[in-house]
Amino acid sequence: MNIIALRNASVTFMEGPLKELAKLEKLTATKGKAPSVNDSLDALLSSLQDLKDKLADSDADEETLRQLSRTIEAKKKDVDDRQKEVYTSVSRLGKALDKKFTTPLPTYSRLFESSQSRTALERIIALHFLRTGQFDTAETFLDESGVDIPSELRLQFVELHQILKVLRNQDISLALEWAKKNQDFLQSRSSPLEFYLHRSQYIRLLLSSHPPDPLPALAYANANLRSFFNEHELELKRLMGCVAYLPLSKLQTSPYADLAFPSLHFELEPLFAKEYCASLGMSRQVPLRVVGDIGGGGALARIEKGRKVMRERKSEWSQTDELPIEIPLLPENRYHSIFACPVSKEQATEQNPPMMMLCGHVIAKDSLHKLGKAGGRVKCPYCPTESLLSSALRVYF
Repeated sequence: MNIIALRNASVTFMEGPLKELAKLEKLTATKGKAPSVNDSLDALLSSLQDLKDKLADSDADEETLRQLSRTIEAKKKDVDDRQKEVYTSVSRLGKALDKKFTTPLPTYSRLFESSQSRTALERIIALHFLRTGQFDTAETFLDESGVDIPSELRLQFVELHQILKVLRNQDISLALEWAKKNQDFLQSRSSPLEFYLHRSQYIRLLLSSHPPDPLPALAYANANLRSFFNEHELELKRLMGCVAYLPLSKLQTSPYADLAFPSLHFELEPLFAKEYCASLGMSRQVPLRVVGDIGGGGALARIEKGRKVMRERKSEWSQTDELPIEIPLLPENRYHSIFACPVSKEQATEQNPPMMMLCGHVIAKDSLHKLGKAGGRVKCPYCPTESLLSSALRVYF
């Protein structure tokens, strides 16, 4: 469904509530015949002020008081009439919403009642502000919540964003200094960060001279890229070979065109942030952002629906560490390949791997053996084909 169709469908679905809301907005605005509540109250206050002035001058008589009484009654009637119309529209709006949204909103138990859980949540929020560079907000939150974040950790996040800022301006000096200082850690992770930093500087030197002069870039490569030959042999050969296709206009139409893409430099920021956070023992993604993406993307609604169905069937989940339903994830939140058996709904493991039958359908090994019959035969649960248990092949995702 395209965007226009989706918008039209949303407007049609909300047509009743939107009409009532429009009526309510019109009622709260000033009309030509019937004055608004604010206008009626302003007129009443003006009449009271006039009477106060006359009483101060001793000019008020019995007729003036009767006139004021009639004015108060008239304005009170105007206010009551207007309020009655507003209450009627609010009631209609509520009924229209109830008619469109028949399923009530899910209710969840209070998860952060204990002091330990509240402290843990506040710590996560404080770390979120620090990790995303919102240092002023983080300091205010830390002062108000009383959460204790070590000053050393705060300074490390400040350093992270200082390096990212410099790196954004195409200056690799600070990032390269950090990479050399943490070289053992990066090598233990087989991280290409240091090589990519040197590669970025090499390409920048190669394309910055007009007319093209590859000598400064080659001198830089000779001084800094030799040590990476064993791990990045093919990439280094491409870096040297692209020199034959200078200038830039010729390089962009050559087999080395990808080396001229700006993304080669822009991708250094997320890579550096990932390695820096890993050195602090933190994930590559911001936890609160992941929770928002997954929960706001429909996971909470699916879980609540599953709980409701199981309550109605008077059944419980088979294990505490698994969900009986599949949760769709964004590509960036898929950390490893997984397979959920369509029969048992369990995730495949080394002890219970996915197995493919002769017909091409794949189920978990445990499910395959449970479906087995005498003689080692098994019938596929999704098609009429029968095959032998021994003929099933393990599948690697």
